Amino acid sequence: MDGTRRSDIRAGLRVSIVLKEDQRTGRRTEGVVKDILTNSPTHPHGVKVRLESGLVGRVQEVLG
Repeated sequence: MDGTRRSDIRAGLRVSIVLKEDQRTGRRTEGVVKDILTNSPTHPHGVKVRLESGLVGRVQEVLG
């Protein structure tokens, strides 16, 4: 499942995100969602989230 729909993402889910500094390379970081930062129902580049580790990025894939 991709990360463009806010309704697919909730706290506690394991996701793969792209950090702002990794947008050019597309390098992904995995973690567990702590907060959802995007307010709109969808976002073409992925919903922005904060992981439990404190990292912030856009969801590329929901892992489970």
